[in-house]
Amino acid sequence: MHAIEKLLAKKAGKESVTTGEIVNCAVDMAGINDLYLQTVRSFFEMGGTKVHDPSKVIMFMDHYAPASTIVQADNQKKFREFCWDQGIDLLMDIDEGVCHQVLADRGLSYPGELLIVTDSHTTTHGAFGAFGTGVGATDLATILITGKLWFRVPEVIRINFEGELPKGVYAKDIILHVIGELGADYAVYKAVEFTGSTLKHLSVSERMAMCNMTTEMGAKTSYIQPDEITMEFVKAKVTREYEIFTTDPGYQYAAEHTFDVSQLKPQLAAPFSVDNVEDVTAFIGRKIDQAYLGSCTGGRVEDLAVAAKILAGKKINSRTRFVVVPASKGVFLEAMQKGYIQSLVEAGATFVTPGCAACLGTHQGMLASGETCITSTNRNFPGRMGHTKGEIFLGSPAAVAAAALEGKIVDPSDYID
Repeated sequence: MHAIEKLLAKKAGKESVTTGEIVNCAVDMAGINDLYLQTVRSFFEMGGTKVHDPSKVIMFMDHYAPASTIVQADNQKKFREFCWDQGIDLLMDIDEGVCHQVLADRGLSYPGELLIVTDSHTTTHGAFGAFGTGVGATDLATILITGKLWFRVPEVIRINFEGELPKGVYAKDIILHVIGELGADYAVYKAVEFTGSTLKHLSVSERMAMCNMTTEMGAKTSYIQPDEITMEFVKAKVTREYEIFTTDPGYQYAAEHTFDVSQLKPQLAAPFSVDNVEDVTAFIGRKIDQAYLGSCTGGRVEDLAVAAKILAGKKINSRTRFVVVPASKGVFLEAMQKGYIQSLVEAGATFVTPGCAACLGTHQGMLASGETCITSTNRNFPGRMGHTKGEIFLGSPAAVAAAALEGKIVDPSDYID
């Protein structure tokens, strides 16, 4: 069996499972974000009175942090009251940040965990050897009532990376290249495992970015086998017991792909699809109105560090806005201590509350008609960050910072020492 299958078997109380089998699994942590008040409504509509295990439920105020409309404020009020009434202590209010980063910061993401959140990018937690996936309101309400949820055991695709990354190329470039090659619907309801020698050069932050973006291939979940890089992070954060599962020798994957990244150039996904990917050189000189650094894909300390290094002692282009959104309060504080925040503010960056912000297209950095944004986020379809006639390019934090400096798309490799 694959490690993912062993994990699901354990949570289902079974000796083994097979691809395609339906299993009912005990969930280790269930998360709800402030987009999904319907979860609470469904809980009561389905006859729920008391949450099955409040210690295994976490509530996030991240998409509307802070609330920008009366409706948003009212939704958050109802969420807070639900947590207080149900004894849910893990209430992450508007100061905490994006759910996925908060889970990592607080040691709530770990190997062998079954982690379910009302957010499609919960695949992020494959970076820790967890089974992370997103669900809708009714499924999450089912977990609140029973502590369990059914899953179909997914096929597993292995994507192998070999070689060292060239200067100016990052995990975001790798995964954009893969999505461009394989397509945005390639891995629908499949698990994507990343392997290969390149991984030993990728930090937990970079691995989280790659696993996060498997959602843009349609993946149900992602997986990276925990190694010394994983364990260094986990041992510093996680206090609970956990189990590391491993894949049996000779396991037959549904498909396998190998990419040599040693010659890879910085990549951009152009409007209006995540798989519309080309080398950055295809877009050199394209004017940008806004650069956006943040989200669960590209708002971690390492991302802010890259941007600060590019912009330290410089000023962003006078006709460009640079919006920066730390992924969490923890990220914000660490970046502040290291001086990255000051460097970016002095360069002309506008900081907003840790959270999702403009990534979901409701507040804090909307695009007007005809404007172009380059962003470290994960989606670029029409209207994602504002007006449907705004255009979005997806790239690495380095590509975003370099474009903010110049007011146009440039090759970020030229700005990396």
